[in-house]
Amino acid sequence: MGGEPLARVGGEPLAPVGGEPLAPVGGEPLAPVGGEPLAGAAPGQAARELAERVLAGHAASAARLIRMVEDGRPEAREALRELYPKIGRAHVVGVTGPPGAGKSTLVSALIAELRRRGRRIGVLAVDPSSPFSGGAILGDRVRMQRHSTDPGVFIRSMATRGASGGLARASWEAELVLDAMGCDVVLVETVGVGQVEIDVVDLAHSTVVVCLPGAGDDVQAIKAGLLEAADLLVLNKADLPGADDAERWLHVLLHSAKAPAPDAWDLPLLRTVASREEGIPPLVDALERHRAYLERSGELARIEARRARRPFVERVRERLVARALEGLEGPEALRLLAEVERRSLDPYTAADRWVEARLAGGGGP
Repeated sequence: MGGEPLARVGGEPLAPVGGEPLAPVGGEPLAPVGGEPLAGAAPGQAARELAERVLAGHAASAARLIRMVEDGRPEAREALRELYPKIGRAHVVGVTGPPGAGKSTLVSALIAELRRRGRRIGVLAVDPSSPFSGGAILGDRVRMQRHSTDPGVFIRSMATRGASGGLARASWEAELVLDAMGCDVVLVETVGVGQVEIDVVDLAHSTVVVCLPGAGDDVQAIKAGLLEAADLLVLNKADLPGADDAERWLHVLLHSAKAPAPDAWDLPLLRTVASREEGIPPLVDALERHRAYLERSGELARIEARRARRPFVERVRERLVARALEGLEGPEALRLLAEVERRSLDPYTAADRWVEARLAGGGGP
């Protein structure tokens, strides 16, 4: 590695091992995260200025805003409000599958092919959280390092921070930022946790499910979980023994599924060797065909409605939970808890009374 750190494009260094971190996309250093968004500006004005810089394609500002979202800072929501009316152009592609399927290598190969086609790329790479810092355990994200100096690529590793389903808690907002920044394609790689994850299906326009030869349990996971939700199936590491058998079995699964409607998308199965970029151009061609199908069939409008609903519901849930938890150390809550402890009141009734009282007393969240 020559003593240089591994830079995370558009964010913080992946794993510094000496020397100064590489500059993010565009060659500009990141503004400090944790102080005021823009020195000397009022919060509302600062948020608007930050949003304007994101819309102008400024990578450091995008990275800063994503970090602010992850930290739950109120200025972040102000900036997102400014950005929201101006999004909707990016093609969001989810890449999911079991551990060892080669998702990171596949994403790196997709970046290379999409850049050859002149696309500006954003990548959200979701990793498990460190049990000590809560940050991302960056794993094999170093495989994308070769794109670190490309000004048309923005890569951000994100920690799950306890979220299930394969995505980070801030994945939705981060995708919004990359869309607003001008990315043509946003690749979202989920964390692998033993089975393919399904939350990415709600976020993505196109979902790529990656499997590998000789992994019967993984094929069963696809059968049990994402076969109907997948838009493209990829048999990666197709140069390994057993690839032909795995391909035949996947075809059996596809043909045994419920017959699609006559005008439905024809789910393709593609073979790749991502480490050598074999099979990647046909995969990108298939992604572009799927995007065209969504627009032609009217499915894109349905997906956009689903994508709009999810963050709305999540925000309502957050507000309701926060409201219900207020005052749990107060006298009324302690009285209910004492009754539960004496078994004169069950915890379910106590919880119902507490929540109803909080919502009724405050006029709603």
